[in-house]
Amino acid sequence: MIRPASPGDVPAIAAIWNPIIRDTVITFWPTERSEADIAILIADRQAAGHPFVVACDADGISGFATYSQFRAGGGYARSMEHTIYLAPRSRGRGTGRLLLAALEDHARDRGHRILIGGITASNEGSLRFHARAGYGEWGRVPCAGWKFGRFHDLVLMGKDLKA
Repeated sequence: MIRPASPGDVPAIAAIWNPIIRDTVITFWPTERSEADIAILIADRQAAGHPFVVACDADGISGFATYSQFRAGGGYARSMEHTIYLAPRSRGRGTGRLLLAALEDHARDRGHRILIGGITASNEGSLRFHARAGYGEWGRVPCAGWKFGRFHDLVLMGKDLKA
């Protein structure tokens, strides 16, 4: 089941997100997110008309997804960048596809044109996931991220929602 995130979901979201932040280069974010920060992010995204959704299974929250404007400024108002993170138990079980489909439907319903994923080049699973979902590689930014004492390349993968 996919549904909008609520304040009660914050601890479960933190439990998924913070190990990814702390232990991987899947995100270049350098510090764990507090529950207060996550609650504010959810409220801000939803107040701006952007989704922040969670996937639920019998064991609770199994993943979350959101999007926001790709870059600042009115010229980018129809270009969105998405984020999807899954609990380890949910990887490879279709949860990511459900979350991405929910984001795409939400974006289309609001007249957005493209969704972009910014993916660490070494995250081969996410690159394959996006390619299978119809996302093309739209660019590579060498040395865009710094984490764990080294630079990491960023791959931008996008999908035209009107195609």
